[in-house]
Amino acid sequence: MRQDAVELDRFYATRRGQAAERLMLNRIGALWPSFTGLDVLGLGFATPLLDGLPQGARRMVAAMPASQGAVIWPPAGKSRTALTEEVRLPFADAQFDRVIALHALEDAESPQALLREVWRVTAPEGRVVFAVANRSGLWARTDATPFGHGRPWSRRQLGALLGEGMFEVTHWTRTLFAPPFSWCCGPRGSDVWEAIGGKLFPGFGGVLMVEAVKRVGGMTPRAVKVSPARVRGLEGAPAPALSRSRFSSNPRKTR
Repeated sequence: MRQDAVELDRFYATRRGQAAERLMLNRIGALWPSFTGLDVLGLGFATPLLDGLPQGARRMVAAMPASQGAVIWPPAGKSRTALTEEVRLPFADAQFDRVIALHALEDAESPQALLREVWRVTAPEGRVVFAVANRSGLWARTDATPFGHGRPWSRRQLGALLGEGMFEVTHWTRTLFAPPFSWCCGPRGSDVWEAIGGKLFPGFGGVLMVEAVKRVGGMTPRAVKVSPARVRGLEGAPAPALSRSRFSSNPRKTR
């Protein structure tokens, strides 16, 4: 069961939540210094990160799964929040240049189906950042924060999932090395823990972050077994997460 959006919103207003937000944004800023003219999707509960991105994006949307609920974002002006089903995103194929997924994979009923939808709505050569609870980190071992709920991930597990989903991993990082206690998460304290933990205990960051790119030229879908009941023309194609009628196309090579 997914965490409630209101509870997630409350967490990011706390000292620990603000530390997590700031440190994840530092990593994203190092990867993506500019968003000028880009279409950006936040998936799961990504509004804390969307709020801190540089200005200039052409379009920015926060998609929140119905099982989680939604909060109004941004607080002022026209809402850019969409309440969706996680495996039926109401967006056109290849619409977004950048996707940021936070609190998305850990609670997904089917991570493979969710990733299939992310692949569909990401533009060719578009880039995605997944921020997930690190299986070996301290934050996954307590339910006092959102990172202690759902399914934590290891680097190997997440890499295998992305490879099966036809994403090419381009960068790995970990962050949030401070213990999950409020007294450790002030601006100075969290920076000290980040510097020390990153050097001495690089595998124990609370959040695992991966950047991946949607490659389409020259990619071959993973082979699957086709049941006798399938239409013959679909043999050799990747098995879709949903019925064929819910997708406009299957992954294929493009020039």
